[in-house]
Amino acid sequence: MEQGLLILTVQAHSESLKPPKCIPTTPNIPCQKIHGAKATMLFLSLYLVALGVGGIKGALPAHGAEQFDENTPRGRKQRSTFFNYFVFCLSCGALIAVTLVVWIEDNKGWEWGFGISTFTILLSIPIFLSGSRFYRNKKPQGSPLTTIFKVLISALLNAFMPRSSSNVVVSMATSPSPIPDSKEVAAMENGRVLRAIFEAPSESLKFLNRAVLDKPISETLKCSVQQVEEVKVVIKILPIFACTIMLNCCLAQLSTFSVQQAATMNTKLGSLNIPPASLPVFPVIFIMILAPVYNHIIIPFTRRVTKTETGITHLQRIGVGLVLSILAMAIAALVEIKRKKVATESKLLDSTKPLPITFFYIAFQYLFLGSADLFTLAGLLEFFFTEAPFNMRSLATSLSWASLAMGYYLSTAIVSLVNSLTDDSKHKPWLSGANLNQYHLERFYWLLCALSGLNFMHYLFWARIYEYRSKGRGNV
Repeated sequence: MEQGLLILTVQAHSESLKPPKCIPTTPNIPCQKIHGAKATMLFLSLYLVALGVGGIKGALPAHGAEQFDENTPRGRKQRSTFFNYFVFCLSCGALIAVTLVVWIEDNKGWEWGFGISTFTILLSIPIFLSGSRFYRNKKPQGSPLTTIFKVLISALLNAFMPRSSSNVVVSMATSPSPIPDSKEVAAMENGRVLRAIFEAPSESLKFLNRAVLDKPISETLKCSVQQVEEVKVVIKILPIFACTIMLNCCLAQLSTFSVQQAATMNTKLGSLNIPPASLPVFPVIFIMILAPVYNHIIIPFTRRVTKTETGITHLQRIGVGLVLSILAMAIAALVEIKRKKVATESKLLDSTKPLPITFFYIAFQYLFLGSADLFTLAGLLEFFFTEAPFNMRSLATSLSWASLAMGYYLSTAIVSLVNSLTDDSKHKPWLSGANLNQYHLERFYWLLCALSGLNFMHYLFWARIYEYRSKGRGNV
């Protein structure tokens, strides 16, 4: 990521690496697109930044959570607090990015914004390394993806082998997987993996049990009971992961249509004129306020009421986030109806002038979506970390960010599909027109509200049948 930001800083600073300046006042001279070596340099830097961000966000939650002793109630509570404040710190960074850095880029130049980001990342490296002697590090045990594909391929190929008395499921004691040492066993969720070492595969997802044969089709595909059980756990959490994609699809509206809505409204705050692009600061501030409130007030209260260690289960927390996203889309539809009513009454439907309605109406949907993001993201990270096998935790927590990316792609696909289905000779597409006042954005929000409701019903089904690996948590 450091290299990508550095390349962006150099390209933003050097006039020879940028396309010719675009002058909006001369529409007869079209703006030139970047191409050739300049385009290669730009996309290389962007991909390097994306690769670095993906690596950090995938590894950091799991690394941070592993610093706490999960064998004690105090350690588990501290781990839960870590996930809450991890999301809080992400919001702090986002707040600085959408306020200070954006202001510097607008007033001083893009090279200053990229330069500050580069310096900040560079400064974080020695700070992180300074704690290396104190970190609790997990010994590398190979790629979890290798284990997953190995088990799946082995189960598929062994399904076509004839069954015989000499070709039966073997115990993990004779498998190629090494038995974990005492320290690893203590860390692996109170020895749950140890109990499986001398047992046969479980009855759930029985088709994967074919991967554990005395005489497999190939020695390289020989799997242990532990490996099969670990892959089963990953498969069981995938439906929960899939149910969060719709929530992130709703979150995508915060940086797209919600910003366009605010751009048509009165964005003055006293003597200040707030840029619509700065509106993402609202959910960020809501998360920063709600995270400490949730951790220090809501959770202790629910612990006293339920007399349980977690207060509310991880799946309940994710469910609360999904419900909040449904309410957010309903509120967004009502706000859009109100906005268009003001535009009609003011006879500004075909005008680009600001409407006589404050942009603070948009803050309501930001409030609910920001709260939904906090409940779901922190709950999802902790759920994946605690439920995933010991050597697959980083992979599992990375699913949270994969859900975010897939939600944004889904948003794009739904917009395209809606415009395609609603475009005919008599009617214009819902999300098309000379300006936003001619869109049927309220219908789109109602559609997202309905889809989110269906998604929540789908989530309830999987959450109710899910069995926690940790005893005492209960279901939903």
